[in-house]
Amino acid sequence: MSTTGERSVTWYAWDQMPKENVSTMLDRRLITGDRMMLAHVYLKKGCIVPKHQHENEQLTYILEGALRFWIGEDESEEVVVHAGEVLHIPSMVFHKAEALEDTLDVDIFDPPRQDWLNKTDAYLRK
Repeated sequence: MSTTGERSVTWYAWDQMPKENVSTMLDRRLITGDRMMLAHVYLKKGCIVPKHQHENEQLTYILEGALRFWIGEDESEEVVVHAGEVLHIPSMVFHKAEALEDTLDVDIFDPPRQDWLNKTDAYLRK
């Protein structure tokens, strides 16, 4: 694409991005910039994302389907996020999720998830 000085603009198409099979229930595609990560996460109905926390601020935007989230170390807060809705998860907040149906969500992280990039996200690979 174009460059301005040493900075360049990059164009992506989701269907041309490699799809990583993380588990039998979860696949994803990643686009990473200098300070942000954008992910398409494909969850099959019944997929559980175990309770975890991370330094990364997260926005989860549901394109198709629905996810139930449990928030907090004690999982005391529960919220269902449907297609067209967004959940903001601040840094270091514990959360767990379950796909209530086949779901496509867009996750945005700041900074990028290094554990996803170097595949050390064992909590997802069970």
